[in-house]
Amino acid sequence: MTATALRLNAFGLDNLSLEQIELPAPGPNDVLVELHAASLNYRDLMTVLGTYNPRMVLPRVPGSDAAGVVTAIGSQVTNFKVGDHVTSLFFQDWYDGPILPTTGKSALGGPIDGVFSTAHLFPEGGLIHAPAGYSHEEAATLPCSALTAWNALVEKGHLSAGQTVLILGTGGVSLFALQIAKAHGARVILTSSSDEKLARGRKLGADETINYRTTPDWDIEVFKLTAKRGVDHIVEVGGAGTLPRSLKAITPGGYIYLIGVLSEPGAGVDVLPILAKAIHLDGVYVGSRGMRTRLNAAIETNHIKPIIDRVFPLTQTREALAHLQSGSHFGKIVLSLRS
Repeated sequence: MTATALRLNAFGLDNLSLEQIELPAPGPNDVLVELHAASLNYRDLMTVLGTYNPRMVLPRVPGSDAAGVVTAIGSQVTNFKVGDHVTSLFFQDWYDGPILPTTGKSALGGPIDGVFSTAHLFPEGGLIHAPAGYSHEEAATLPCSALTAWNALVEKGHLSAGQTVLILGTGGVSLFALQIAKAHGARVILTSSSDEKLARGRKLGADETINYRTTPDWDIEVFKLTAKRGVDHIVEVGGAGTLPRSLKAITPGGYIYLIGVLSEPGAGVDVLPILAKAIHLDGVYVGSRGMRTRLNAAIETNHIKPIIDRVFPLTQTREALAHLQSGSHFGKIVLSLRS
Protein backbone atom coordinates (compact mmCIF):
# COMPACT_ATOMS: atom_id res chain seq x y z
CA MET A 1 0.00 0.00 0.00
CA THR A 2 1.01 3.63 -0.27
CA ALA A 3 1.08 6.25 2.46
CA THR A 4 1.60 9.99 2.55
CA ALA A 5 4.71 10.74 4.60
CA LEU A 6 6.56 13.88 5.61
CA ARG A 7 10.14 13.46 4.44
CA LEU A 8 13.22 15.39 5.45
CA ASN A 9 15.45 15.52 2.36
CA ALA A 10 18.04 17.95 3.76
CA PHE A 11 18.32 19.71 7.09
CA GLY A 12 16.08 22.75 7.56
CA LEU A 13 12.36 23.44 7.89
CA ASP A 14 12.12 24.31 4.20
CA ASN A 15 13.38 20.85 3.23
CA LEU A 16 10.34 18.95 4.51
CA SER A 17 8.05 17.63 1.80
CA LEU A 18 4.97 15.42 1.62
CA GLU A 19 5.67 12.37 -0.51
CA GLN A 20 4.01 9.09 -1.40
CA ILE A 21 5.88 6.08 -0.01
CA GLU A 22 5.36 2.37 -0.60
CA LEU A 23 4.75 0.13 2.40
CA PRO A 24 5.33 -3.62 2.06
CA ALA A 25 2.77 -6.18 3.13
CA PRO A 26 3.12 -7.22 6.79
CA GLY A 27 5.61 -10.00 7.45
CA PRO A 28 4.81 -12.76 9.99
CA ASN A 29 5.57 -10.51 13.00
CA ASP A 30 4.50 -7.16 11.57
CA VAL A 31 1.51 -4.91 12.22
CA LEU A 32 0.21 -2.36 9.72
CA VAL A 33 -1.33 0.72 11.34
CA GLU A 34 -3.39 3.48 9.79
CA LEU A 35 -2.10 6.48 11.72
CA HIS A 36 -4.52 9.20 12.77
CA ALA A 37 -2.44 11.55 14.94
CA ALA A 38 1.16 12.26 15.89
CA SER A 39 2.72 14.58 18.45
CA LEU A 40 5.82 16.74 18.35
CA ASN A 41 8.82 16.54 20.64
CA TYR A 42 11.72 18.97 20.81
CA ARG A 43 13.85 16.14 19.43
CA ASP A 44 11.85 16.37 16.17
CA LEU A 45 12.71 20.04 15.79
CA MET A 46 16.39 19.32 16.48
CA THR A 47 16.30 16.48 13.95
CA VAL A 48 14.86 18.70 11.23
CA LEU A 49 17.35 21.49 11.95
CA GLY A 50 20.28 19.05 11.94
CA THR A 51 21.36 19.68 15.54
CA TYR A 52 20.23 16.33 16.92
CA ASN A 53 22.44 14.20 14.68
CA PRO A 54 24.28 16.17 11.98
CA ARG A 55 25.43 12.87 10.45
CA MET A 56 21.93 11.41 10.11
CA VAL A 57 21.39 9.59 6.84
CA LEU A 58 18.80 11.40 4.71
CA PRO A 59 16.12 11.32 3.50
CA ARG A 60 14.32 10.42 6.73
CA VAL A 61 10.71 10.45 7.92
CA PRO A 62 10.81 12.16 11.34
CA GLY A 63 8.55 11.60 14.33
CA SER A 64 8.38 9.00 17.10
CA ASP A 65 4.93 9.46 18.65
CA ALA A 66 1.75 8.42 16.87
CA ALA A 67 -1.57 6.66 17.36
CA GLY A 68 -3.95 4.89 15.02
CA VAL A 69 -5.86 1.74 14.15
CA VAL A 70 -4.51 -1.69 13.21
CA THR A 71 -5.52 -2.56 9.65
CA ALA A 72 -3.53 -5.77 9.03
CA ILE A 73 -1.38 -8.21 11.00
CA GLY A 74 1.18 -10.88 10.21
CA SER A 75 0.46 -14.58 10.62
CA GLN A 76 2.36 -14.86 13.92
CA VAL A 77 1.10 -11.69 15.63
CA THR A 78 -0.71 -12.49 18.90
CA ASN A 79 -0.97 -9.21 20.83
CA PHE A 80 -3.02 -7.22 18.32
CA LYS A 81 -6.01 -7.65 16.05
CA VAL A 82 -7.46 -5.59 13.24
CA GLY A 83 -9.34 -2.61 14.67
CA ASP A 84 -7.22 -2.20 17.82
CA HIS A 85 -6.39 1.36 18.91
CA VAL A 86 -2.62 1.48 19.36
CA THR A 87 0.30 3.84 19.84
CA SER A 88 3.91 3.61 18.76
CA LEU A 89 6.73 2.92 21.17
CA PHE A 90 9.69 5.29 20.93
CA PHE A 91 12.15 2.38 20.94
CA GLN A 92 11.03 -0.47 18.73
CA ASP A 93 12.99 -3.19 20.56
CA TRP A 94 13.44 -2.11 24.20
CA TYR A 95 11.02 -4.45 25.93
CA ASP A 96 12.11 -4.17 29.58
CA GLY A 97 15.16 -4.19 31.82
CA PRO A 98 18.10 -1.79 31.53
CA ILE A 99 18.84 0.22 28.42
CA LEU A 100 21.46 -1.42 26.20
CA PRO A 101 24.15 -0.01 23.91
CA THR A 102 22.05 -1.07 20.90
CA THR A 103 18.71 0.31 22.13
CA GLY A 104 19.10 3.70 20.49
CA LYS A 105 19.35 2.14 17.04
CA SER A 106 15.63 1.30 17.17
CA ALA A 107 14.42 4.85 17.97
CA LEU A 108 11.74 6.01 15.55
CA GLY A 109 12.43 9.17 13.60
CA GLY A 110 16.19 8.98 14.11
CA PRO A 111 18.19 5.96 13.00
CA ILE A 112 15.02 4.59 11.35
CA ASP A 113 12.05 6.21 9.63
CA GLY A 114 9.44 7.66 11.92
CA VAL A 115 5.71 8.15 12.07
CA PHE A 116 4.85 11.50 10.48
CA SER A 117 2.92 9.49 7.92
CA THR A 118 -0.62 8.30 7.26
CA ALA A 119 0.42 4.66 7.78
CA HIS A 120 3.38 2.74 9.17
CA LEU A 121 4.49 -0.88 9.34
CA PHE A 122 5.65 -1.80 12.86
CA PRO A 123 7.17 -4.93 14.37
CA GLU A 124 4.72 -6.35 16.89
CA GLY A 125 7.01 -5.32 19.76
CA GLY A 126 7.04 -1.71 18.57
CA LEU A 127 3.42 -1.04 19.48
CA ILE A 128 1.23 -0.95 22.57
CA HIS A 129 -2.50 -0.54 23.11
CA ALA A 130 -3.72 2.97 23.83
CA PRO A 131 -5.27 3.63 27.25
CA ALA A 132 -9.02 3.11 27.44
CA GLY A 133 -11.02 6.21 26.58
CA TYR A 134 -8.18 8.05 24.88
CA SER A 135 -8.69 9.77 21.53
CA HIS A 136 -6.05 9.35 18.82
CA GLU A 137 -4.78 12.86 19.54
CA GLU A 138 -4.45 12.12 23.25
CA ALA A 139 -2.81 8.73 22.73
CA ALA A 140 -0.26 10.24 20.35
CA THR A 141 1.20 12.34 23.18
CA LEU A 142 2.29 9.36 25.29
CA PRO A 143 5.25 7.54 23.65
CA CYS A 144 7.98 10.05 24.52
CA SER A 145 6.84 12.81 26.91
CA ALA A 146 4.61 10.83 29.24
CA LEU A 147 6.94 7.83 29.40
CA THR A 148 9.97 10.05 30.04
CA ALA A 149 8.22 11.69 33.01
CA TRP A 150 7.10 8.29 34.32
CA ASN A 151 10.54 6.72 33.94
CA ALA A 152 12.13 9.61 35.81
CA LEU A 153 9.83 9.99 38.78
CA VAL A 154 8.56 6.46 39.25
CA GLU A 155 10.94 3.95 37.68
CA LYS A 156 14.16 5.75 38.66
CA GLY A 157 13.08 7.97 41.54
CA HIS A 158 10.52 5.73 43.29
CA LEU A 159 8.45 8.83 44.04
CA SER A 160 6.36 8.56 47.19
CA ALA A 161 3.59 10.58 48.83
CA GLY A 162 4.72 13.62 50.78
CA GLN A 163 7.85 14.25 48.75
CA THR A 164 8.42 17.54 46.90
CA VAL A 165 8.99 17.72 43.14
CA LEU A 166 10.39 20.74 41.29
CA ILE A 167 9.33 20.82 37.64
CA LEU A 168 10.98 23.18 35.19
CA GLY A 169 8.75 24.52 32.43
CA THR A 170 5.30 23.72 31.06
CA GLY A 171 6.00 21.60 27.98
CA GLY A 172 4.85 18.05 27.41
CA VAL A 173 7.22 16.22 29.78
CA SER A 174 6.76 18.84 32.49
CA LEU A 175 2.96 18.73 32.53
CA PHE A 176 2.91 14.94 32.50
CA ALA A 177 5.38 15.03 35.40
CA LEU A 178 3.07 17.39 37.27
CA GLN A 179 0.10 15.06 36.87
CA ILE A 180 2.10 11.94 37.73
CA ALA A 181 3.54 13.62 40.82
CA LYS A 182 0.12 14.71 42.06
CA ALA A 183 -1.28 11.21 41.43
CA HIS A 184 1.43 9.93 43.81
CA GLY A 185 0.56 12.44 46.52
CA ALA A 186 3.60 14.67 46.01
CA ARG A 187 3.93 18.42 46.49
CA VAL A 188 4.81 20.21 43.25
CA ILE A 189 6.69 23.45 42.61
CA LEU A 190 6.39 24.57 38.98
CA THR A 191 8.50 27.14 37.11
CA SER A 192 7.81 29.15 33.96
CA SER A 193 8.58 32.55 32.48
CA SER A 194 4.84 33.17 32.00
CA ASP A 195 2.43 34.06 34.81
CA GLU A 196 -0.44 32.91 32.59
CA LYS A 197 1.12 29.47 32.21
CA LEU A 198 1.79 29.30 35.94
CA ALA A 199 -1.87 30.06 36.63
CA ARG A 200 -2.85 27.20 34.34
CA GLY A 201 -0.32 24.99 36.12
CA ARG A 202 -1.94 25.75 39.46
CA LYS A 203 -5.28 24.64 38.05
CA LEU A 204 -3.62 21.32 37.17
CA GLY A 205 -2.49 20.89 40.78
CA ALA A 206 0.82 22.74 41.19
CA ASP A 207 1.13 23.74 44.86
CA GLU A 208 3.61 26.59 44.35
CA THR A 209 4.85 28.40 41.27
CA ILE A 210 7.90 30.51 40.42
CA ASN A 211 8.33 32.86 37.49
CA TYR A 212 12.01 32.40 36.70
CA ARG A 213 12.09 35.57 34.58
CA THR A 214 11.01 37.81 37.45
CA THR A 215 12.76 35.58 40.01
CA PRO A 216 16.04 34.63 38.31
CA ASP A 217 17.45 33.23 41.57
CA TRP A 218 14.72 30.60 41.59
CA ASP A 219 16.89 28.13 43.49
CA ILE A 220 16.86 30.51 46.47
CA GLU A 221 13.08 30.76 46.22
CA VAL A 222 12.83 26.95 46.18
CA PHE A 223 14.82 26.86 49.42
CA LYS A 224 12.44 29.37 50.99
CA LEU A 225 9.42 27.32 49.92
CA THR A 226 10.91 24.16 51.43
CA ALA A 227 12.08 25.67 54.74
CA LYS A 228 15.69 25.52 53.49
CA ARG A 229 15.50 21.76 52.97
CA GLY A 230 15.42 21.64 49.18
CA VAL A 231 13.29 19.42 46.97
CA ASP A 232 13.42 15.64 46.67
CA HIS A 233 13.11 15.46 42.87
CA ILE A 234 13.81 17.84 39.99
CA VAL A 235 12.55 17.31 36.45
CA GLU A 236 15.40 19.10 34.68
CA VAL A 237 14.46 19.98 31.10
CA GLY A 238 16.75 22.99 30.78
CA GLY A 239 20.13 21.30 30.57
CA ALA A 240 23.52 22.89 31.19
CA GLY A 241 22.10 26.38 31.57
CA THR A 242 19.82 25.48 34.49
CA LEU A 243 21.61 22.52 36.07
CA PRO A 244 23.83 24.61 38.43
CA ARG A 245 20.72 26.08 40.08
CA SER A 246 19.09 22.65 40.23
CA LEU A 247 22.14 21.36 42.10
CA LYS A 248 21.56 24.10 44.68
CA ALA A 249 17.81 23.48 44.92
CA ILE A 250 17.98 19.71 45.52
CA THR A 251 18.02 18.20 49.00
CA PRO A 252 20.91 15.92 50.00
CA GLY A 253 20.33 12.51 48.51
CA GLY A 254 17.74 13.90 46.10
CA TYR A 255 17.16 13.02 42.46
CA ILE A 256 17.76 15.23 39.43
CA TYR A 257 16.52 13.85 36.11
CA LEU A 258 18.35 15.21 33.06
CA ILE A 259 15.77 15.20 30.29
CA GLY A 260 16.05 18.25 28.04
CA VAL A 261 18.43 20.80 26.58
CA LEU A 262 16.08 23.76 26.27
CA SER A 263 18.22 26.40 27.96
CA GLU A 264 21.22 28.21 26.58
CA PRO A 265 24.49 26.32 27.14
CA GLY A 266 26.02 27.07 30.52
CA ALA A 267 29.51 26.98 31.97
CA GLY A 268 31.07 23.75 33.14
CA VAL A 269 29.15 22.07 35.95
CA ASP A 270 30.78 22.03 39.39
CA VAL A 271 30.74 18.39 40.50
CA LEU A 272 31.44 19.22 44.17
CA PRO A 273 27.73 19.67 45.10
CA ILE A 274 26.96 16.32 43.46
CA LEU A 275 29.52 14.63 45.70
CA ALA A 276 28.92 16.66 48.85
CA LYS A 277 25.12 16.21 48.73
CA ALA A 278 25.21 12.63 47.38
CA ILE A 279 22.89 13.68 44.57
CA HIS A 280 21.40 11.10 42.21
CA LEU A 281 21.96 12.59 38.76
CA ASP A 282 20.08 10.49 36.19
CA GLY A 283 19.91 10.81 32.43
CA VAL A 284 16.48 9.72 31.23
CA TYR A 285 16.09 8.46 27.66
CA VAL A 286 12.35 7.78 27.33
CA GLY A 287 11.70 4.18 28.49
CA SER A 288 10.87 0.58 27.70
CA ARG A 289 7.71 -1.27 26.73
CA GLY A 290 7.44 -2.64 30.28
CA MET A 291 7.56 0.88 31.71
CA ARG A 292 4.89 1.99 29.25
CA THR A 293 2.65 -0.89 30.33
CA ARG A 294 2.90 0.30 33.94
CA LEU A 295 2.31 3.90 32.84
CA ASN A 296 -0.85 2.88 30.97
CA ALA A 297 -2.17 1.25 34.14
CA ALA A 298 -1.48 4.41 36.14
CA ILE A 299 -3.14 6.58 33.48
CA GLU A 300 -6.32 4.49 33.52
CA THR A 301 -6.44 4.23 37.33
CA ASN A 302 -5.84 7.94 37.96
CA HIS A 303 -7.71 9.24 34.88
CA ILE A 304 -4.68 11.24 33.71
CA LYS A 305 -5.31 13.15 30.50
CA PRO A 306 -2.69 14.94 28.40
CA ILE A 307 -2.74 18.70 27.95
CA ILE A 308 -2.89 19.47 24.23
CA ASP A 309 -1.90 22.97 23.18
CA ARG A 310 -2.87 22.91 19.48
CA VAL A 311 -3.62 20.46 16.69
CA PHE A 312 -2.15 21.14 13.23
CA PRO A 313 -2.83 19.22 10.00
CA LEU A 314 0.12 17.26 8.60
CA THR A 315 0.31 19.80 5.76
CA GLN A 316 1.20 22.47 8.35
CA THR A 317 4.03 20.61 10.08
CA ARG A 318 6.45 23.48 9.41
CA GLU A 319 4.10 25.84 11.24
CA ALA A 320 3.71 23.33 14.07
CA LEU A 321 7.49 23.03 14.45
CA ALA A 322 7.84 26.82 14.39
CA HIS A 323 5.22 27.03 17.14
CA LEU A 324 7.23 24.50 19.15
CA GLN A 325 10.42 26.48 18.54
CA SER A 326 8.76 29.67 19.80
CA GLY A 327 8.24 28.16 23.25
CA SER A 328 4.77 29.67 23.50
CA HIS A 329 3.00 26.33 23.79
CA PHE A 330 1.51 24.86 26.98
CA GLY A 331 1.59 21.07 26.83
CA LYS A 332 1.75 19.00 23.64
CA ILE A 333 1.51 20.01 19.99
CA VAL A 334 -0.28 17.41 17.87
CA LEU A 335 -0.47 16.69 14.15
CA SER A 336 -3.70 15.40 12.64
CA LEU A 337 -2.76 12.84 10.00
CA ARG A 338 -6.27 12.50 8.60
CA SER A 339 -7.24 16.14 7.93
